[in-house]
Amino acid sequence: MPQNIVLISGANRGLGEGLAKRFLAKPNHTVVAANRDPSHPTSRALADLPRAEGSRLVVVKVDATVERDAFDAVDTLREEHGIDHLDIVIANAGVSFVWPAVKDVKIDDIRAHVEPNVYGVVALYQATRPLLQLSQREPIFTPIGSSAGFIGKQLPIPNAAYGPSKAALHWFTVRINAEDDWLNAFVMVPGWVQTELGNAGARQFGVGQAPLGVDESCDGMVQILAVSTKEKHGGKAVSYDGEITSEW
Repeated sequence: MPQNIVLISGANRGLGEGLAKRFLAKPNHTVVAANRDPSHPTSRALADLPRAEGSRLVVVKVDATVERDAFDAVDTLREEHGIDHLDIVIANAGVSFVWPAVKDVKIDDIRAHVEPNVYGVVALYQATRPLLQLSQREPIFTPIGSSAGFIGKQLPIPNAAYGPSKAALHWFTVRINAEDDWLNAFVMVPGWVQTELGNAGARQFGVGQAPLGVDESCDGMVQILAVSTKEKHGGKAVSYDGEITSEW
């Protein structure tokens, strides 16, 4: 049977690991787990995830702050692993570590968020685009977005470093969907999830932990990816629970 090939960045923990686990549990899937340090214990632990018949794991280095990494990873996939196409690319890698008001935000902190959250995703799209074009189905490119990056429906919280980076990411995704008529590009909104990043934000705003479990979020996202089409989702923000936002 033909292989469904899914590349996930930031796949060694949190949402990325949860998504990798679910795709490996499907028959005839190749999961490309991209992360910045394949030698890290969290990356090595991916090898222990259960796999369905015909499924396999490939781990490659992609540091979202290193522009060349995504292109080098694609070369490695082609030359060393025989990967000749991609069906889904999930741009999950990103950071969030300060939540200041605009009056207080440091330019260096904005830059530190934009570099992985925006530049890293654009580089991943450019690097994987040729392999997405070779898919035998309608391929999907979906960055992990956030309601923190909505503009018209802006959340009433101080978030002047992470929020703008996600707003820019959303812009690029809408533009990609418009420019590539063969590609289904949309923003996946996972909810406020109990990941390291999500719980750090919760503590910042006086909440013990984020309200949504990783399993519930990842189950929902995988279900959406299984049925998504450009006609239905292209250029939109799609929540893990299926809610679609076109004005954001």
